[in-house]
Amino acid sequence: MEPAIQVGPQVLNTPELIQKIRQYRLLPQLVQELVIDQLIGGITCDQQEAYDHYCTQHNLLSDEQRQAWCQQHQLEPQHLVIEAMRAYRLHRFKEDTWGAQIQSDFMQRKAQYDRAIYSMIRTKDAGLAQELYFRLRDDKLPFAELAKAHSQGKEAQTGGMVGPVELSSLAPALARVLQMCGPKQLWPPQQIGDWLVIVRLEKLIPAQLDGAMRQRLLNEQFQALLNQKMRASPIKLLPKVEPEVERMEKPPLPVGAENV
Repeated sequence: MEPAIQVGPQVLNTPELIQKIRQYRLLPQLVQELVIDQLIGGITCDQQEAYDHYCTQHNLLSDEQRQAWCQQHQLEPQHLVIEAMRAYRLHRFKEDTWGAQIQSDFMQRKAQYDRAIYSMIRTKDAGLAQELYFRLRDDKLPFAELAKAHSQGKEAQTGGMVGPVELSSLAPALARVLQMCGPKQLWPPQQIGDWLVIVRLEKLIPAQLDGAMRQRLLNEQFQALLNQKMRASPIKLLPKVEPEVERMEKPPLPVGAENV
């Protein structure tokens, strides 16, 4: 059996390599990369432009930096060029496929990317929740002081202060409360999951379609497509096909042996 890979003193042939890929659950990653190659197969790019873009993006501005990068990632210099071209083709695929609709997508989903800074006290004691709310609203006691003394979540360590955090990452009921609140508005106790929660919005930070947000939206669209393609690409381990040379070199069966 021909060796396929050597890692230090250990040598693996092809069946052993496949077994290790499955054992260490690396097969999904391999399939993902193969599907990506299929998706970007029709995208062309200029080699020098792709290489320059990749090196700039990864701050590989000198020969020494590029050599160190290759050593770190176990790449030959020519493989760095191949990787750069693949990354650029993937970038172009995302832009060509979804770039024109990103503005519209962002406007439709903007609310879930807005971020909030808020103060929160949570407890499972309904009577305590009401008392704390009135002490905040009527007695104007400091929120941080009451949160440190009475909140039963980790926000007690920060005086009740949370954020900035994306609204989409919060419980839907809490996100709705924050969307309805004005700055510094105190909200009465609300049942959210197992907790009674008192919330005060400190600041709402609207999302903006900057470069980072644009890339995020492109990546989300691409990941959705990639997941769809991977589900449609079942994995089959094919039976070993005996090489033609080996079949030809086998001695012929004696006359009549084929009937035995």
